[in-house]
Amino acid sequence: MTSLRNPGARTVAQAVGVALLSVGASSTALAQESVRSFELYGFAQADFIQDMGGRLSPDWDDALRPSKIGIDGQYGGDGQSSISVKQSRFGVKGSMPTSGEGGIPLNFKFEFDLFGTGSDAGQTTFRLRHAYGEWGALLAGQTNSLFMDGDVFPNTIDYWGPTGMVFYRNVQIRWTPYRTDNTHFAVAIERPGNDIDSGNLRLIDGLEDVQVQNDEELPDLTAQFRYGADWGHVQAAGILRKVGYELRADPSESWSDGSENGWGVNLSSTINTFGKDKVLLQVVYGEGIASYMNDGGMDLAPSADYAG
Repeated sequence: MTSLRNPGARTVAQAVGVALLSVGASSTALAQESVRSFELYGFAQADFIQDMGGRLSPDWDDALRPSKIGIDGQYGGDGQSSISVKQSRFGVKGSMPTSGEGGIPLNFKFEFDLFGTGSDAGQTTFRLRHAYGEWGALLAGQTNSLFMDGDVFPNTIDYWGPTGMVFYRNVQIRWTPYRTDNTHFAVAIERPGNDIDSGNLRLIDGLEDVQVQNDEELPDLTAQFRYGADWGHVQAAGILRKVGYELRADPSESWSDGSENGWGVNLSSTINTFGKDKVLLQVVYGEGIASYMNDGGMDLAPSADYAG
């Protein structure tokens, strides 16, 4: 499949080789009505991207992240062409029975792509997407945060997806006390990952050597209620978190700390219309939740009237 697309100032030609496999293997387990399953899945994808104007950050040539767009020729003005396989994906998932007749099955999933981030930004390297096990009402590992709704992610040209939506895969311990075929309620504690911006503190007299780091004392608390039907689904999610920092003006001094309460509400829905078409809806509001947003930025930064 080949498609030509033009997101803003970019002309994108994408050649997708959907090769890989969707291979499923299953066999009847010892316990009646329990099934072992094991499935490999994924795809190989190559993207050709041509920037016609100023460049993005060189580490992000292969994705259009608005926060990485250069300002006033910051990264050069001659454009850039790139060919990448970072979007390729591979995964394995399955289920196995536990001991005892009618035992609760253990479900698992492990999935990665090749889009390097963080210290690996710009590299074609392993990036973990999902790695979890689920036994009954309990889930542990990394997967979609309860605060997000992956079903409202629209079809987009760019692999990174749209900004302004809640989209974050996080390490968590989740409990789902209520679940039916179309409805569930779940709560989780999730890994804190505050993004702190020290701003221009170092320009203040006496703070030239200031050190600022995250204070991740408590896990994030998330909850989700979802109802599904033939027409689509509706979901309400919330988050409470402590967005903290530690600071010291000089290496010889002791650390001081501070924090703000972060919170958010995310309401989302999909409504089926014609064929495979859907209306996707999401509204989110809160404070200190930018790190849960796709390309969202910082959770906490110093105020303009900071006086020490």
